[in-house]
Order: sequence, then structure tokens, then C-alpha cells
Amino acid sequence: MRPVTITRRRLPVAGRLLGVLTVTVGAVLGGIPAHADEPAAGAAATAEAPKVDLVLDVSGSMRAADIQGKSRIAVAQQSLNEVIDGLPAETEFGIRTLGATYPGDNKAEGCKDTKQLFPVGKTNKVEAKTAVATLRPTGWTPIGLALRGAAQDLGTGPTTRRIVLITDGEDSCAPPDPCDVARELAAQGIHLVVDTLGLAHDDKTRQQLLCIANATGGTYTDVRTQEQLTQKVKQLVGRAGETHNVTPAKVTGTDVCESAPVLSPGVYTDREKFSEHRVYRVPVKPGQELRASVSVTPDRAVANDYGVLLRATDTSGQELVRGTDGSSGRTDVASTGLRWSAPAADKSEKAEKSDKKSSAAPGADGSSDAAGRPVCLIVSSSFAGQPGVQAEPGLPLELTVDVTEASPAPDGPAMGLGRGWILLLVLTLAGLLTGLVFGWVARWRIAVWREN
Repeated sequence: MRPVTITRRRLPVAGRLLGVLTVTVGAVLGGIPAHADEPAAGAAATAEAPKVDLVLDVSGSMRAADIQGKSRIAVAQQSLNEVIDGLPAETEFGIRTLGATYPGDNKAEGCKDTKQLFPVGKTNKVEAKTAVATLRPTGWTPIGLALRGAAQDLGTGPTTRRIVLITDGEDSCAPPDPCDVARELAAQGIHLVVDTLGLAHDDKTRQQLLCIANATGGTYTDVRTQEQLTQKVKQLVGRAGETHNVTPAKVTGTDVCESAPVLSPGVYTDREKFSEHRVYRVPVKPGQELRASVSVTPDRAVANDYGVLLRATDTSGQELVRGTDGSSGRTDVASTGLRWSAPAADKSEKAEKSDKKSSAAPGADGSSDAAGRPVCLIVSSSFAGQPGVQAEPGLPLELTVDVTEASPAPDGPAMGLGRGWILLLVLTLAGLLTGLVFGWVARWRIAVWREN
């Protein structure tokens, strides 16, 4: 008996049958909606890189050796070296000095002493660190003039830029007064934030640095150690990368929902005093989901135990959901968030609205169903200042609000049962066709064997 060779004759038949199986299963599976989120085609690329200009005081008072036994300038130089080493690749970073070059007694000349040490751009770390190492405490303290110069270093554009000012004293050259310069820059609408770090701890310096930061929506930090300075500057540089694409809008919350500002989706900044509540309103339509988060920055010395609470209530004060401190591990900010879905309108409500059409009267809270019923967002914190710390102005607060279509319940009866029946049908068809294929192949092999 000749050996049976079935490979060349069997493959076309099996291939055709398996092709039918593939097409059939594919057609059925094609009707199942995909659940993976695909990135939007043609997503817009970032127009600009994050930009940070660090303004360093190199005036004569920076010689003082009162930070962990080191001079203030030595502490600043060591911290800058660590910051430069850890710069994000995408960040454009520059350094401007004040009081670094004029050693004389002529105040008129000394108060012009500010220059760009390293231009804002992609950082050559060796060159930047070498430039910092050459600095020696020298002259006066023209902070106002240096802030204007730093704003020019950063240029203008649609995204937020940051100036980080490190100094051990108040301006000794006014005019221009640095607070007035900060207000001037803020009024120009150039999306410029100034964060201030004080190496000395007298009240006049603290008040001036707070004033500069407050005018531009920045933060003030009272620096006590080299580690604290390094960590804070790194955080501010990192924050530039997080926020440079979005410029938060300034808003002022109230203490009651009825008079609270109405917020649309976006990012907002405000100030919250110790033991104060800040209230905002967000319209949410039936079937929509509210997503909100808040971050509060302790920009001065506060008590060790603190937290942040974000609540959503209706206009009567009934709580809908709350989010407590997220415990991110960061010490420079306390944050939390929440999500709440508005219940969808039932059929009777929809029918009634259809009959009334657009003539429905506004609700008691002053809004209609078409615009969405307002949800009250209440921000509360348990911050308390350490002895001698001023409560004014309030702590910097950043609120993010988004309203989207509510996600369908993953285990809902309609969606879950529908998908289950489709899967069962696919498996049944697959099993049936597979059985037919192997049955036909077995019968064909037996017939060939008998012929031979």
C-alpha cells in the first residue's frame, strides 16, 4: 500500500473552511464596541517648553555665615548645583544675578547692577555650574530692576513663565519698588509668576517678598536650611513643567453658595485664609459627571498637623460627595479631589420637559435644567500658622474643574447582558464551524485511505 499523502490536497479545503470561520467570527466581533481609549489623532503638540529664570541675590550681605555654619552664598551655590543637575530635559532654564559685579560705594551705579549670568534656554550643565561657582558677594540689592530684567529674559508667549527669586534682604535701591514692579508685570497679562525665597528672617524682607509673590500668584518660602532651599527650588522648577500649558484664571470664592462665583471647566487660583471656607458653584446637567480637585500650598510656617477637604453639596447644603487629603507624600502642597455623577432624568421628567419645551421656568436657585443645576464646591483646610506668622494674605489655592458625560456603569444590566449574549453567540458559532471542519477532514481522510 502506498503511503497516504494528504497535505497538498487537504490544506486548500481546510484553509477555505478556516477562512469562513475567521470571516464569520470577525464579522460578529466587529459589532462589539471597543473599550480602549485611543489617542486623538493630530493631538496638538506643546507650543512652548517650560521656562524658568532664577534671580539670585549676590549682594554683600550674602557673605553672612548663618545657615548651618555656611555662608548664604555658599548654600545658594550648592543648592543651585543640585538643581541644575536635576533639571528636566524639556525645561528652558536661565540665571540672572543682582549685586554681583559692582564693588564700589556709588549707589547710583550699584543699583544698576543686574545681569543675565546664563541665558534662558536648553541648559549646558557644566557651563551653568561653572558660572555659578564664580559668584562672589559684592554689591547692592536692586530687586525691582532685576525682576524687570528677568521678565525680559523670559520673553512673552501664551504659556506661564516662572521667576524664582532667592534673596537675603529687601530691595536697597527703590525706585523702582519691587512690589510695584510685580504689580506692573501682572497687569501686563504676560502670564508671569514670581516665587520668592527668603534667606533672612526679618519682617521687612518677609513682607516685601510676600507682596511680590502675592501680586503675581506666586508663593513665598522662609528658607532655614540648604536642604529646604534645594527641595523648594526643584519643586518650583517642576511646577513650571506641570502648569506652563495652562494659565489659571483668578477667582474669588465666597462663604455661601448663593453668592459664589459660577465656574466652567478650567483651572482657577484663589487665596484661602486660616480656618476659612471657600465656596464655588458648578452647573451640572442630568447624566453628567463633575470632577474636581484642589491643591493648597503652605507658603509660610504652619503647624505640623493639617489637611484639605473638598466637598460637593446641593444648594440646600445636602452633601453629595467629599474627598479628603490624598496623602501624596509631598510636603509643599496638600491636595484632594472628588467625582460625582448627576442622576439621569427619568422618562416622566423627559416627557414633561418635552411638552414644556423651552418654556420651563428657572428653578428656585436661579438656573434651568437646560443650563444644569448648580453644585456647590466647598474647600476647607485645617492649616494653622505658627506663632508670629501672618494670616494675610490667604494660602495659595488652585482648583481644577471638569464636567463630562457620565460613564456608563460597567456592570449595568443592559450593557453587561448584551455583551454576554454576543460573546456566547460567537463561541457557539466558533465551536460549530470548528466541528464541521474537523468532521469533513476526518471523513475525507477515511475515503482516501479506502481508495488506496
